[in-house]
Amino acid sequence: MSIAQELAGPVFRRGPSALFWPRTLITGWFFQLKMQAQSGFMVLTALVQPLIFASIAMTDQQAGNRTLPLLYFALGAGIMGIWSTVVFGCGGVISWQRHQGMLEPLVMAPSPFVLVLLGVTLGTATVGLYSMGATLLWGWLVFGAHMHFAAPLLFVAAVVVTVVSLGLLGLVLGSSFVLYRNSNAISNMLEYPVWLITGLLVPLSLLPGWTHPLAYLLAPTWGVQALRAAAIGGDSAKPLMWCAVVSVAYLLLGVWLVRVVERRARQHATLNFQ
Repeated sequence: MSIAQELAGPVFRRGPSALFWPRTLITGWFFQLKMQAQSGFMVLTALVQPLIFASIAMTDQQAGNRTLPLLYFALGAGIMGIWSTVVFGCGGVISWQRHQGMLEPLVMAPSPFVLVLLGVTLGTATVGLYSMGATLLWGWLVFGAHMHFAAPLLFVAAVVVTVVSLGLLGLVLGSSFVLYRNSNAISNMLEYPVWLITGLLVPLSLLPGWTHPLAYLLAPTWGVQALRAAAIGGDSAKPLMWCAVVSVAYLLLGVWLVRVVERRARQHATLNFQ
């Protein structure tokens, strides 16, 4: 079989046993976590930017004497920071790998590329936990927000499910980052519409009705509802369940998209930077 036929044909190659897939995923997650934690840009995205938006929202809440608790906005800003780290981290890492000539070896490696990409997205989502801790601490120290959680165990479960769901959403988006060279431009375009339409800092009731179906398809909508219900009070089981359901859908869609995009990228030779 010629090289052209190999590149144009289906992506079938002998890889490691499925027993080694968790090891591949955990290794990629840990490496990405360490690399992103040392990036000044990611620290700025995960720490400084959410504090700015949280401060604006909480100041407006106090000045307007509104009824929503400050914890409502602190949690929304924390999820916003996680989403920003996912979309910027995933796009930036893939661009960096393409510039360094590492994207082609990763795609051609025996391990399934979807595991590599999933480790990247979950690692960047985990780095975003800095945002959650920073906004909660900032709201408590500066604005006097009450940090009493109605259901602490459900809150922890909601944090884990939300982080995983955002990482899986990054897997779906990461497939386009692999196919196109201008992945940074795509990540810049996706950041603000998603956190605006999912009601992270603006309640969904204030948004136009046509945005609600789109919001229900996005994991941050259910994740922030579960977190707010577990922290402030309310039914957190339903949004937590829907966040998990959406996560499974993201995983299935992401695996399929990565295989399709991997095949198209090999056919059209778009993995290299030049």
